[in-house]
Amino acid sequence: MRFAFGPPDDPFDKPPCRGCSSYLSEPYVKCAECGPPPFLLCLQCFTRGFEYKKHQSDHTYEIMTSDFPVLDPNWTAQEEMSLLEAVMDCGFGNWQDVANQMCTKSKEECEKHYMKHFINNPLFASTLLNLKQAEEVQHTETAIPFHPADDPPRPTFDSLLSRDMAGYMPARADFEFDNYAEWDLRDIDFVEDDSDILHALKIAVVDIYHSRLKERQRRKKIIRDHGLINLRKFQILERRYPKEVQDLYETMRRFARILGPVEHDKFIESHALEFELRREIKRLQEYRAAGITNFCSARTYDHLKKSRDEERLKRTMLSEVLQYIQDSSACQQWLSRQADIVSSVTPAGRRSAPPLNLTGLPGTEKLNEKEKELCQMVRLVPGAYLEYKAALVNECNKQGGLRLAQARALIKIDVNKTRKIYDFLIREGYITKA
Repeated sequence: MRFAFGPPDDPFDKPPCRGCSSYLSEPYVKCAECGPPPFLLCLQCFTRGFEYKKHQSDHTYEIMTSDFPVLDPNWTAQEEMSLLEAVMDCGFGNWQDVANQMCTKSKEECEKHYMKHFINNPLFASTLLNLKQAEEVQHTETAIPFHPADDPPRPTFDSLLSRDMAGYMPARADFEFDNYAEWDLRDIDFVEDDSDILHALKIAVVDIYHSRLKERQRRKKIIRDHGLINLRKFQILERRYPKEVQDLYETMRRFARILGPVEHDKFIESHALEFELRREIKRLQEYRAAGITNFCSARTYDHLKKSRDEERLKRTMLSEVLQYIQDSSACQQWLSRQADIVSSVTPAGRRSAPPLNLTGLPGTEKLNEKEKELCQMVRLVPGAYLEYKAALVNECNKQGGLRLAQARALIKIDVNKTRKIYDFLIREGYITKA
């Protein structure tokens, strides 16, 4: 026999007695061997030794009652629960209402007991501290959570990056999602003279507005949780995967709203591991087909295979050259192209302009040797080059990368010169390609 702390003494909150079907009142008996559902008996049926199907009278049992002290000898367990329910219903501090709802304790007794055992109890404080520490330990042992960008970019209004980020407004740290949803409510007014149909129509409009608000919050939460605020940084992280996984990432991005950020990353990582395993399995199958049974032979095989591939490439190039030699017209075209490259002659027959002389031009002292060589070949004065360089570097820093089309939109000069400047800045590390 064991005593147990039962639910509140409300007969409608628990099943009836299995013997006489009457409502149970404390104390009552619960079979410790039967269930679920719990097999409950009133004291009268229990004393008669009631048995039903698998339940026998000699089974162990528990006496369900709340008539015993827990925290204070003068307070029963039922009164403790009644106090907590009354504070929840009436609010903390309304001790007179709490006492009226309990009916067994005065206002002063309720306040004194609650403050002593539930507010200022050091046992509860230490228990909460232990629970918090256990939760922190649990979080450290689980997977590392995905943190969104701490310092989001601040694109200019109506720029390409601003459109890519779905109208992110850094000053408000918010997005423009369905900002005109409130317009449907501005003319709605609930009056007593409305008919039932008109009243129902207004309620439906309000429900539509609430659904749009929920959708707005859902989209914001997806973008923030998955770190999509800094879109360029997110794309740079994707490039660490092989080409197959990048294609999978692009395809499965639409399903990110279904999974959490950590679960989605685990999903992609698992597929990256699958691609790696498939590649290794294919390589091992190639070794097995070649009769290789150890790693030393595998390294020798890889070295010889690389040499064979290089020789095969040389033979292919040689066969192409021989083909040009045998075909007189193709040979003439190839020699003409080579002559154009060597003599810097355009297809129209015009000789390219000589390099620009930078002696005495303003801004030349600010250029390094490679930049001077670029300005000479492109025939661009140093001052203009420095302005174009500053514009491209600033736009690249704002957007986290720069494409050639964006560079051509910023620099209104010859497209060939723009390409040479763009390639030079990327090669020297001043900007990064988007």
